[in-house]
Amino acid sequence: MTDRKKLLRALDGETQKVPPIWMMRQAGRYLPEYRATRAQAGDFLSLCYNSELAAEVTLQPIRRYGFDAAILFADILLIPDALGADLWFVTGEGPRLSTITDMAGFNALKPADAMHDHLAPVYETVRILSRELPSETALIGFAGAPWTVATYMIAGRGTPDQGPAHKLMTEAPEVFDALMDRLTEATIAYLSMQIEAGAETVKIFDSWAGSLKGEAFTKYALEPTKKIIAALKAKHPGVPIIAFPREAGDGYIGFAKATGADCVALDNSVSAAWAAEHVQVDGCVQGNLASSHMVTGGQALIDETREIVQAFANGPHIFNLGHGITPDADPENVQLMIDTVRAQ
Repeated sequence: MTDRKKLLRALDGETQKVPPIWMMRQAGRYLPEYRATRAQAGDFLSLCYNSELAAEVTLQPIRRYGFDAAILFADILLIPDALGADLWFVTGEGPRLSTITDMAGFNALKPADAMHDHLAPVYETVRILSRELPSETALIGFAGAPWTVATYMIAGRGTPDQGPAHKLMTEAPEVFDALMDRLTEATIAYLSMQIEAGAETVKIFDSWAGSLKGEAFTKYALEPTKKIIAALKAKHPGVPIIAFPREAGDGYIGFAKATGADCVALDNSVSAAWAAEHVQVDGCVQGNLASSHMVTGGQALIDETREIVQAFANGPHIFNLGHGITPDADPENVQLMIDTVRAQ
């Protein structure tokens, strides 16, 4: 179907001369219109839970750039918030949470099926977007993967090496495994509700997958993703799913087949040429321009953008960054990237 949205065609496995484009964190602090709306909301969490304003910031980069997809504006830590963890954001420093370090802390969490009232504004945002997005623009829902969300819940904040989570995994595996199971169940329920509200595809962000090695990667990155995808496919057949085990390295190889993902998103620590040979052979890939080019721009941005498009030209590809765009990015460089991709 030539009228099917470009992003969904790529996820179906179609090779396109000009790949669809969207950008991680495309609604964000690099845009003046986002900063104005966030100021109107009062703070970050209030913006996430204000359906009208969350829909507005999701639409802003679509109006400005005409991306082929919009990704729901929310945060990966809304699940722990809905499960009863305390969550707040420190300006300039990021999230803070109450910590889960023992079975008593875990037992204080709500069951996964008790969180939907809390998350109702998120589902309403999806419904608004499904009505208001241009007909050619796909709507992506998302959640953090259980491992990545667990690292924040255990440490109470982001950490450079996810050390507290690794420590709990080793020293209190019964607590760690219980938390992973709860988060897996919650992620299935959360993404399923987003799909029911109108998301046409969903993405699982495992931002800290790279700190899992060997058997731990299989058990705590691959297996939960596989379980989530299987449950979603059983309930919503035909809805494609993107997995992003960031910095997985060789773990990217075979990840789509092992988990059932329709697309594997790639960070920029692997080259497009390597990924075309080892990952794209199994289906759609997404990525993987270094987000630093959105700051520096110039000929280097043009050259690397062309190189990525050409490397992935023989298979299904969604053009994206290898990580989220940063607040110091120049909006003009985003336009340059888009123009370069679409000039192929």
